[in-house]
Amino acid sequence: MLGIPTVADRLIQQALLQVLSPVYDPTFSSSSYGFRPGRNAHQALRQAKQYIARGYEWVVDIDLEKCFDRINHDILMGRIARRISDKRILKLIRRYLQAGVMVNGVVIERYEGTPQGGPLSPLLSNILLDELDKELESRGHKFCRYADDCNVYVRSQRAGTRVMASIERFLAKRLKLRVNRQKSAVAKPQDRQFLGFSFTSGRWLKIKPSVKALKNVKHRIRKITRRSRGISLLQVIKELNAYLGGWLGYYKLVDTPTTFRDLDSWIRRRLRCFVIKQWINSCHTRFEKLTALGVGNKSACGVAASRKGPWALSNAKPLKVAMPNRFFAERGLICLQDRYAYLAKIM
Repeated sequence: MLGIPTVADRLIQQALLQVLSPVYDPTFSSSSYGFRPGRNAHQALRQAKQYIARGYEWVVDIDLEKCFDRINHDILMGRIARRISDKRILKLIRRYLQAGVMVNGVVIERYEGTPQGGPLSPLLSNILLDELDKELESRGHKFCRYADDCNVYVRSQRAGTRVMASIERFLAKRLKLRVNRQKSAVAKPQDRQFLGFSFTSGRWLKIKPSVKALKNVKHRIRKITRRSRGISLLQVIKELNAYLGGWLGYYKLVDTPTTFRDLDSWIRRRLRCFVIKQWINSCHTRFEKLTALGVGNKSACGVAASRKGPWALSNAKPLKVAMPNRFFAERGLICLQDRYAYLAKIM
């Protein structure tokens, strides 16, 4: 659950963050990438790719069960007190940890966890999980951690099973945290997802969007292009551009251009379907619209009289002639494949 601080508390937490971050961040592991200045998810993916290319072809994918909600306050405060001696600061941090949350007008007390939504919470979680990083480093493991999402790369399934069991014991004993067994596994990196990405199999190792990421983007596009919205094609394209621009900004790290080519094709088909649905469901209207877009009378008549649904018709040749790629480009639709090619040149 999110615990959004008041304006005054956000100001104080931000001040604490700006003072404490320079103290702790330089000592954090180089394999920790989440919520740190100058570090991001793309760096974690590139590092993971290097490990796999070097022969660490099995991953111990560790997902902590409700990590932020189950951080033990006493253990966390003990780690902070090792460096911060000012009792006023320690008391203030503990009060923020124990601050209740208001749900439907009722204050609920908090006995564990860091409230997600405050500026200070990411740093506090990194302070605690840094102990996990140091343990993995002492064992010589190759790993990448982003917040509570940690991947350890090993050379064999047997080694991965052993590492998973030992880390689970370490987390339970030292940090009082539990591994979510349903979301954690020892597997090939190609069978798992990390920060919304996955990897290709075969001779050439490449980064690609995960199956779940592609499913989510298509679900969002379907919502934007659904018929019941009652808006124009230009407005739909404007909303698509706003969403797809941000999505591509995150997934520009992908090494498989065909992903964007196929998604472009699918988006244009969704838009053709959207346009067809907006035409009044009559043969005469469809015929007029198609001929106005340059389709021959014979082809237009065949589509207009068809009993197929809008989705099936959107892939018919006359509809592609009426609404080619240029049709949508002239109306402002961004081409993911072209935009990706441009970003790849400047990266």
